[in-house]
Amino acid sequence: MILPKKDNDFVKELLKKKESEVLDFKHSITDSQKIAKTIAAFANAKGGILAVGIDDKGKITGIDEEEERFMLDQAAKKWCTPPVDISYDLYEIDYWDEQKLEEELYILIATVNSKGMKHSVPNANGEPIFYTRVFDRTVPV
Repeated sequence: MILPKKDNDFVKELLKKKESEVLDFKHSITDSQKIAKTIAAFANAKGGILAVGIDDKGKITGIDEEEERFMLDQAAKKWCTPPVDISYDLYEIDYWDEQKLEEELYILIATVNSKGMKHSVPNANGEPIFYTRVFDRTVPV
C-alpha cells in the first residue's frame, strides 16, 4: 500500500484541467488490456497521468487503491511490449469544500513517463498495435 497524501489543493488544481494528450480521468479500471492502450499511448508520446477515482466530468468517485494499482500493473507489464514503468501517488480526501466527508475517498495518480521507446499492445489476433494520444483520445498509429 502507498501512504496517502492529503493535498486538496493539488486535487482541486487537477480537477480544473480537462482531459488531454497528457491527462485521462478514470472512474475505475475494469479492463487491463483496454487501459494498456492508454498507457502505451502516453509512453509513446510525451508521457501522461491517469487519475483514477475521478469520472469524465471531474467528479471524485474514489477507488480501492490496491485493486486499481493491480489492474494498472497488469496492463503495463502483461499487455504492453516492452513493459511500461508507472509511478504512483495516492491522495486521500476526507474534507471537501470545508465539509467533512462521511468516509474518506482515495484518488490514484498513475504517472507514465516517455522513455523514447515505442510500446505496443496486441490486438485480438495477437498483432502488435502502437497507440498515441490525439487530444483526449487514444488512437492507433
